[in-house]
Amino acid sequence: MIKPRILLLSAYRSDSHAYWADWLTTHLDADWRVLELPGRYFRWRIRGNPLSWMSQLDELLAEWTPDHVLATSMVDVATLKGLVPGLAGIPVSCYFHENQFAYPVGEGQHASIDPQMVQLYAALAADEVLFNSEFNRQSFLDGVSALLKKLPDCVPEGVVEDIDYKSRWLPVPVSMPEPELEDQLDVAVEDWRATKDFSGPLILWNHRWEYDKAPERFLAMLKALKQRGVDFRLALLGARPEKTPPALLAIREHFADQVLVDGKVSRQDYWLWLKRADVVVSTAIHEFQGIAMLEASAMGCFPLVPDDLCYREQYPDVCRYPPTVDAEVLAHRLHVVWQQITRPHTPDVGIKTQWQHWLATDIARWLHREAPEPELPEEEVEPDTHATESHSINPGADLLEQMLKEQAGSLSSDSLVPEYGSSDNKTANVISLMAEASSKMPAPEPVVQQSSSVVYGGSGELSDAKSQWQQWMQLV
Repeated sequence: MIKPRILLLSAYRSDSHAYWADWLTTHLDADWRVLELPGRYFRWRIRGNPLSWMSQLDELLAEWTPDHVLATSMVDVATLKGLVPGLAGIPVSCYFHENQFAYPVGEGQHASIDPQMVQLYAALAADEVLFNSEFNRQSFLDGVSALLKKLPDCVPEGVVEDIDYKSRWLPVPVSMPEPELEDQLDVAVEDWRATKDFSGPLILWNHRWEYDKAPERFLAMLKALKQRGVDFRLALLGARPEKTPPALLAIREHFADQVLVDGKVSRQDYWLWLKRADVVVSTAIHEFQGIAMLEASAMGCFPLVPDDLCYREQYPDVCRYPPTVDAEVLAHRLHVVWQQITRPHTPDVGIKTQWQHWLATDIARWLHREAPEPELPEEEVEPDTHATESHSINPGADLLEQMLKEQAGSLSSDSLVPEYGSSDNKTANVISLMAEASSKMPAPEPVVQQSSSVVYGGSGELSDAKSQWQQWMQLV
């Protein structure tokens, strides 16, 4: 069986994008080629990725032609198709991990229409647009609609409808430990619970320590829990920037005795802490899928999430709290849900089959799409032997062709177009003959523009420009 050839383009290899790309290339049976750029310098990445990849793509396409391109929404698909002709006719699926219309602006950042336009053009240039959640899809369409209404003029109709028609929801897969490993983890967790020295919940934070996850709200909730006298412990996981955020510093200071783990751990230890934890909390102000929450809830943690963003389509009411509540209310809610014996229904993370279906149906559809009907050759028209020189459409071109024939003897009219790789002497000779033919041409009759005071024609500079463009038309 011939495997489909898929080119995966990821312009920003951050944690979630890297996880997605690695999972696809490991679990989907295809002939993959992957081009990625480091997850830094966001503004440069989203505008500069075609420039960064030009040489690599030219080299790759010289020896390998993809059947399909799968590009993240950070990829400037429209520009890439223009700069790399080899990709122009290849079907493209554009995958949105996030969209710039619904992404909150951080401290020290400024709002810009540029990233939004890149994603809009990418969606229009793609044959298929995929989103990791319905919230992501709808917020993108709403954002495009709002943007188009602000533009001053010349805005075409049907832009949002066109994107909506070719878009759908396809989440990032959530990988789980193999059954044998999970059995080992269960035994380890039972041993740990039998010997733990605290009565309250183990609270898990496994998100990035960034502004869009609002860790300062998590800190405020912990302070409220402590005031209530709740005997809790903390597992502080998740990626953190080089400069430690103030919220994490404060948690380390105020809750040093409650922190059981703080930092990046191995994948197996990560699963172990997710199994040990009782409650996983999100205070995010931005979330398009929330893989960290999905992983934790799948491992048995009780999810406590804002009643907002993608969470509304994932978790039942009992797991969601009003996003504007204060820390005291949130702490009370956590204490209540921890004491519940029955765990809520959590989202199905068995998404592998959905991506396999995408490979088997969507890609197959592009591979077996009907070829366009071949163009029929134009009927040859017999030359009009009664035509005279006075009937010539462009006497300048005729004169140039006659002079070339006189010099070369056997040159045909096709030889008027220099081929790539022709010698400098041949090109210079054609240019010289063009100039000589131009000097022998009769001056065109003056033509007056009725709507303007400028006179075109005669022997002036504008007339010379006109005759040069006429000659250019004959050459092309």
